[in-house]
Amino acid sequence: MAQWFSPAYPPGPEPAQRPLQVELAVGYNFIRPELLKLALTHPSAAEGTDQHYERLEFLGDAVLDLAIADMLMRHFPNGTEGLLSRQRASIVNARTLAAKAESIGLGQCMLLGKGEEKSGGRQKTSILAAGFEALIGAIYSDSGLAPAQRVVERLFGGDIGGPSVERDYKTELQETAHRCFRTHPTYEVISESGPDHAKRFISRIRIGTRQLGVGEGPSKKLAEQAAAREALNVIQAEQARAGDADDQRRR
Repeated sequence: MAQWFSPAYPPGPEPAQRPLQVELAVGYNFIRPELLKLALTHPSAAEGTDQHYERLEFLGDAVLDLAIADMLMRHFPNGTEGLLSRQRASIVNARTLAAKAESIGLGQCMLLGKGEEKSGGRQKTSILAAGFEALIGAIYSDSGLAPAQRVVERLFGGDIGGPSVERDYKTELQETAHRCFRTHPTYEVISESGPDHAKRFISRIRIGTRQLGVGEGPSKKLAEQAAAREALNVIQAEQARAGDADDQRRR
């Protein structure tokens, strides 16, 4: 049986009122409420049907990319493609989207299957991020691009160029590897442990034949980001030593 909310959350509106809570949080009223219900329905609650959020998640991912790209183009009128790509990647990622979902109370409004409820699904980054993308996809399906963009701008306006923007180490490493080595990094998960609701991944990076970084995180993506950060530190340290050696030779 599907569950609308977890006892871990404080008392809130009754199940029938929870879609209204989401509308109030994002400042948008649905013309077709069934789209919002679909966006709030996890596959575990769909009982073998396709009446869940995955198609809207797919659509919302594309809408978010476009809306954030448009905001960045306006905020950084002289920004390079590399800067814009890094900024977008630092905003449109699972961690940030999950945080946005939590900020509007999306987790407690979702419809989950019993098993997902028991495993802590309302706190899972992947579910929160997917639900948020589905919500944006639902708004786009309901009214088109302009209303969806307005919601995105309302929720992300303070993140553009702000201190909360996280560095995208994978993109930085991709550019560094191409510039310095004329190749690209490869990632490999070397360890996976823990229960489904508390996974830990360890990933390593190779550039050519060299292993340059190992990172750990609660998802493959975050483990790869941690490994990329370590690899960047190694490359920067090597470049600094090479520069010092050149200075010594010139003296």
